[in-house]
Amino acid sequence: MSFEFIKSEQLFQGRVFKIRRDTLKTPDGGETKLDIVEHGGSVIIIPVDDDGNLLFIRQYRHAAGMSLLELPAGTRDGNEPFEECAAREIREETGMEAGMLKKVGEFYLAPGYSTEFMGVFLATDLKHNPLDADDDEFLELEKIPVKEALAMAERGEMPDAKSLAALLLARPYLNL
Repeated sequence: MSFEFIKSEQLFQGRVFKIRRDTLKTPDGGETKLDIVEHGGSVIIIPVDDDGNLLFIRQYRHAAGMSLLELPAGTRDGNEPFEECAAREIREETGMEAGMLKKVGEFYLAPGYSTEFMGVFLATDLKHNPLDADDDEFLELEKIPVKEALAMAERGEMPDAKSLAALLLARPYLNL
């Protein structure tokens, strides 16, 4: 099954992403148009403190219309390496610096319509060393024991897909 690229046009240029419309020839000879969100990539971090707690943030997500409990995450600055992005984002969002960052996985966030690719990092050996948060971020830090966080995810109490995927990828490293 092969699709043939015909053309692409940019529809929108935003602060964090672009939207383009691609025209493709389908395997049966037809033609289809796909709207694609171009995103430069991001990271999600699973911070584990010395007491066995995961550090989550709670923030208002306008598209969802509510505050969500999420693992710290953020967008790369241009071609910033994923590990550097993770080191920066954990400090901005939790105020903690990771003495050890270990990549535990990666995934496409929504490959049906977006190019966003996420790197997943386990962060340990945490020490207080904050960076200023982004101007539009208003975050509340919450510490939750690892087992309780996983149980919350399994009960459907954490409706953030990136946090769920990251927890699944980090599970073998969480000393359960």
